Parts: sequence; C-alpha cells; structure tokens
Amino acid sequence: MATVLIVDDNRAVCMALEVLFALHGLKTHSRYTPAEAIEFLENEDVDLVIQDMNFGADTTSGEDGIKLFHAIRESDPDLPVILLTGWTHLEHAVELMRAGAADYLGKPWDDAKLITTVHNLLKLRQATRENQRLRSARKAVRTRVAGAFDLAGLVYESDAMHEIVTLATRVAHADVPVLITGPNGAGKEKIAEIVQANSSVADGPFIRVNVGALPQELMSAELFGAEAGAFTGAQKARVGRVEAADGGTLFLDEIGTLSLEGQVKLLRVLQTGQFERLGSTQTRSVKVRVVSATNADLRAAISAGTFREDLYYRLNVIELRVPPLRDRPDDVLVTARAFLDNAHRLSFEAERALLAYPWPGNVRELQNCVRRACLLAAGEVIQPRELGLPVVNEKPGEAHHGAQPLPEPDRETLQAVLARSGGVIATAARELGLSRQALYRRMEKFGLQKSEPATE
Repeated sequence: MATVLIVDDNRAVCMALEVLFALHGLKTHSRYTPAEAIEFLENEDVDLVIQDMNFGADTTSGEDGIKLFHAIRESDPDLPVILLTGWTHLEHAVELMRAGAADYLGKPWDDAKLITTVHNLLKLRQATRENQRLRSARKAVRTRVAGAFDLAGLVYESDAMHEIVTLATRVAHADVPVLITGPNGAGKEKIAEIVQANSSVADGPFIRVNVGALPQELMSAELFGAEAGAFTGAQKARVGRVEAADGGTLFLDEIGTLSLEGQVKLLRVLQTGQFERLGSTQTRSVKVRVVSATNADLRAAISAGTFREDLYYRLNVIELRVPPLRDRPDDVLVTARAFLDNAHRLSFEAERALLAYPWPGNVRELQNCVRRACLLAAGEVIQPRELGLPVVNEKPGEAHHGAQPLPEPDRETLQAVLARSGGVIATAARELGLSRQALYRRMEKFGLQKSEPATE
C-alpha cells in the first residue's frame, strides 16, 4: 500500500486529507511541523508528500514551506511533493515547481483533482523505483562479470552488449570455433580478445589476421607458410599465421574475403588440424582455436558461390552478433570517456552532442572523434566544436533513428562541475551548456547552495 505524508500545522486539514485518502486505499501519516516531517522521512519509507507552505497562524510568507521543500529534495530528489496552501506568494509556487515540485494546489482543494494527481504521481514513483531497482541489479551483474572474467579492457553499459559479453565468456572455454558478426568498427575484435583471454589457451599465442588486407597472391603463404623458393622472392622458409597460432587462438577478421583456395585449406585445418606450407609436401599438424569475424552476409556469399557452405558451418558453431553503436546508446558516453587521455575531459554540452549523433562508423568513429578532440582542444575541457561532428540532416519534426534525448544533469554532475569551477556560476553554466538562470533552477531542485547572485 502506498504511503502519503501530510505536513500541515492545521490538524483539521490533516484529518480531512486522511479521511479522503483512506477512502481511496491510501495509507497516510500526518506531521504538524517541518522538523517532525524531516524526522519522519529519515526513519520511514514514503511515496509522496503533501506539504503546507506556511506554519504558524501569523505566517504567510511561505519561507517555512520553501525550506521544508528543499530539505525534502536534499534527502530524496525523486520523492514527489505536492504544495498545498491558502497563503503564499505565487512566485514562490512557480519557483518551487521549476525546482521539481510535482504540483501546486490551493485551499480549499478539489477532492477529485487531488486524488487524480496523487494516483498519477504514485504510479510515476513506482515506475521510477522499479527503474532504479533494475539499474542497480544490472550494475551488480556487470560488476560480478567484470570481477570473474577478463574483459580485455572493454567498457559498456547497454544490455545488448552485456548479453554479448556474457555469451562470449560462457563459450570461451569450449574448444569450438566462434564466428563474430556485426558492422565495421562495432568492436568485433574486442569480443575476440575476450574469448581468447578467458579460454583454456589464454596463455598461448593470439594471432590476428586481417584477411581482407592480404594480397590474394600472398594469402596462402601468409596463412599457411612457405618454403624457400616457393615463389619469386621467397629466399627463406617462413612460418604462416596458422602455424604461429599453434597452442593458442587464430583470429581471422574479414573472413568473408578469404579466397576459395584458402577456404579449402582452412576447412582442412578445422577438420584435421593439418596443412602444408606452400612449396612443401610435408604435412604439419597444429592445435588452434579459430575465432573469425565478418561484416558480410556469409549466407548470401554461399548463394553467390563465393563462400563454402561446409566452411561456414565449421566456423559458425557459436555466433556472436555485435550490434551497431546506434542501437546501444548507453555505451556512447562510457566508451568516449575511456578514449580520453588523462589531460582532458568532456563538457556536459559535448556529451550531449555525442549522444545526439548516430555514429554510422560505430566505436571506431567514436574513438577517432575523441582522440582528435584531445589533440585540438584549446583547454582541459572538450567543447562540442572540438569534436568536429557533422550535422545530421533530418526532415522537420523527424528525429534520427540514432539520436537520443539530451541528458539532464544529475546532482553529482552539478556538484562536480561547481567544484571544478570554484563555485563560479558563470563558468559552471558554460561547461554545462546552460544559462545561469537555468543552472540556478537546477541547483534549487537539488538543494545546492548559490555562491553568487543570480543575475542575467
């Protein structure tokens, strides 16, 4: 049952509200002074507060109510508060509404309106608490995963990436090939590193091969090695990447570009662990864990006759699909911060710009953007113009698929920015991308003290 705290020095008002709420299935508690209300909130769980603005028969300034409101905000910024009074200045009510008050009702109140408002706010409170619970639970799970496995330096926040990471750590010890799919720059190589780092051959070699970067005429030699004289310029024998990966992991990026000849030889390695160097008849044996990656549609390549179906099923015992960055916006800021050097940090406005951009180049584009900004930044704090992000053209009234709502600074962000600025409001407002008056309103919302007059 939801609990409502009524704070009013008029006991008749408290009794009337208690009866009204009891008829609608709500549990109520009444306190008659701000001090009693704060003490109650410190010891009891409350879902909503209805507070008077004036305490004392000869008081109409609303100062006691303002102090009580900010004290409640200090203890629980998310607790909904309804202001209920017959005497106060309208500007006080407006300022408190801007600071986060849920509603303002005059005495005498309308029972139906009040009940509707209370039920709506209680539903919102319940949803907020559930979201907080889920966030806390997800954070706890991520912390356990990070403590139990080597994540190869990967940072993430999104549920989509957590699913991939969890599956990667789960299959890492299985001695089977893994195929990692996803767009260019999404982080497929980092997932391959996680698989290798948590595998039974983690202490063995980890050989990376960008198959798409190998010249076709040298691909066999690069992958399987060559004897001296096997081709023009081969003056001595060379060990191929497959042989170098013996006892460890071979990561084949852009596997879809492998020639049909190379596919036949790779299939044999997967089936028997055997191969021959170019120019040799001697059969060699290796024990290699193969992890491959591609941004191509291998099923379409099979239909086109450019990729062997039997090799596909050998490589695709386990498939890990890495989603594009635009589909996991929760990862944008945490990833961007990880790319910063020790001398720079992102302004709040720069972070908003990062969230608003759709990132067609995925994590690789984000990395380049942040590193370039670190080189070009005029000072310690990176501003949006230094990110160099292109303007996303959209039709009027149509949001881009990748664009995200701009974030509202929380209490911790405000405190950190105010501390860095030495309490100078103008400096803090510039970093947050807000006007000074807008910053003051947010400070009032979280009960933070002003350090200079609010002038425009």
